[in-house]
Amino acid sequence: MPSYVLKLGGSLIDTAREFMRALIILAEEEAGFLVLPGGGPFADLIREVVAQEGLSEETAHWMAVLAMEQYAYFLADGTGARLTSRLRLPEKGEVRLLLPYRSLTEEDICPEHSWDYTSDSIALLAASRLGIPLIKVTDVDGVLIGGEVAEELAACQLLEKESCIDQGTIRLLSGELSGMTVWVLNGSDPAAFAQAFRSGKGGTFINGQKLSPSDQPMGRFIQ
Repeated sequence: MPSYVLKLGGSLIDTAREFMRALIILAEEEAGFLVLPGGGPFADLIREVVAQEGLSEETAHWMAVLAMEQYAYFLADGTGARLTSRLRLPEKGEVRLLLPYRSLTEEDICPEHSWDYTSDSIALLAASRLGIPLIKVTDVDGVLIGGEVAEELAACQLLEKESCIDQGTIRLLSGELSGMTVWVLNGSDPAAFAQAFRSGKGGTFINGQKLSPSDQPMGRFIQ
């Protein structure tokens, strides 16, 4: 049975534990999941502190990774998901929540410490390391292009554009991880998510596409 890295966004915090319980049932039937927690309100607090106190990006990065770890404990509480600090393939029926600070301090896989490379990027890098697909679960139906949800698009279409996925992920998909795809799905309704997962339909598939150096945009996108 297949294994997946699943990035669970902090935007779903109000229903996230319900989602985790549903994911455990889905795993027993379908697959194994390594869940990468977003930062949610814990990371938002870091952003506020950075804005007020002017902390360095290096410090803000590690504080934000710690915020992800707080969300992991929240997601594990009362849901039956198991916490782990090891980046390894999940087996069928497993739902494991990665403690990213512990994992990244042992081996830092992030190419850059900035607000461009957030939990989305960490999840993509983890999926690449394990050689398995990435599903980004958030509170929207997919990536909007012209007001409509795009079923499929190339990562380069989102370079320098604000969307539901961070720019670090888009750069990675447009460069060294161009062979990967990110599937963006809405997790607000766990039953609808399970149906989409089983059918392989819904949301947005963001496909990697390697760009030449001359095609790379200048400057940085600031979230």
